[in-house]
Amino acid sequence: MPQRVLCFGELLLRLGAPGRELLLQSPRLEVQVGGAEANVAVSLARFGHHAALAGSVADNALGAAALGELRRHGVDVSRVRRAAGRMGLYFLAAGAGHRPSEVVYDRAGSAFAAAPADAYDWPALLAGMDCLHVSGVTPALGQACADAAIAAARAAREAGALVSFDGNFRPKLWAAWDAEPAPLLHALLSEAAIAFADHRDIELVLGAGADAAPDGDDDGARREARILDAAARAFAAFPRLHRIATTLRGQRSVDAHSLGALLVTREGEVHRVAPHPLDGIVDRIGGGDAFAAGVLHGVLSGLPDGEALAFGHAAGCLKHTVPGDFNLVDAEAVHAFVRQERLDVRR
Repeated sequence: MPQRVLCFGELLLRLGAPGRELLLQSPRLEVQVGGAEANVAVSLARFGHHAALAGSVADNALGAAALGELRRHGVDVSRVRRAAGRMGLYFLAAGAGHRPSEVVYDRAGSAFAAAPADAYDWPALLAGMDCLHVSGVTPALGQACADAAIAAARAAREAGALVSFDGNFRPKLWAAWDAEPAPLLHALLSEAAIAFADHRDIELVLGAGADAAPDGDDDGARREARILDAAARAFAAFPRLHRIATTLRGQRSVDAHSLGALLVTREGEVHRVAPHPLDGIVDRIGGGDAFAAGVLHGVLSGLPDGEALAFGHAAGCLKHTVPGDFNLVDAEAVHAFVRQERLDVRR
């Protein structure tokens, strides 16, 4: 049965250098609409749920166009307020070979970042919702955004909705206002029932575990052990948390990755999906959001945790084949990936 999901976050414009160019190598930029929470909303709408976005956008032609793009993909934007100010932007230069992609943020003072925490009537916005999805991007934008996200998560939990939290740590955004992330992320995790986080996200909030090793020294087995240790500590610290899911990414070059996945439950169950090779990547931006949306779809649809993880992993893999922030595949395409169907042309 389709569920009603509210995503709270900033709707962005992405301005990308064409092809594999550096930013302004030529005087052109390609515009896409995106943002972590909007990406999740689009995926959930494509999977058949009633997905809505809450937030603030610029009350101008740019904000109207961004909202229109979400409507085109089936997302309810009636809970997005329009306010004076500007749209948040980010600029992307896609990497190539062994040159990584580069993101430049231009989000300070946007209509979303400038909105006061009390601009949102959470009991009204959450009325009838089964789930709230938030991420660590929102509190990184400033104290008012952090307060709003925490208030949203608390109101959702009190209303009986499932609270989903994606760590999405963005050091450039946190550094812009010299904030201390740990207490704000702690407050969000304390309300969550499901978290999309790896050991780094958890250690940021709780501190490093006794057996932590530098990330560069982690092989696959050691990284999984570190995630499992961090998950155990998170379940002990956050009694409302029931599931932790994460992708496991390997990288040979910008165009050749592998992607596995892991889901741990409070009861100690561990579900795994073996790494799948991703060659000829088209666009990896939004891959984590596609994974989160896929797992959420599985959980909200009542799938067993292992099947929910497999669906999320498949959705995350398929996003790497779709240009732009949004994962535009439907549930049947994801199921076909899980079934490992042949790649013949569909005629």
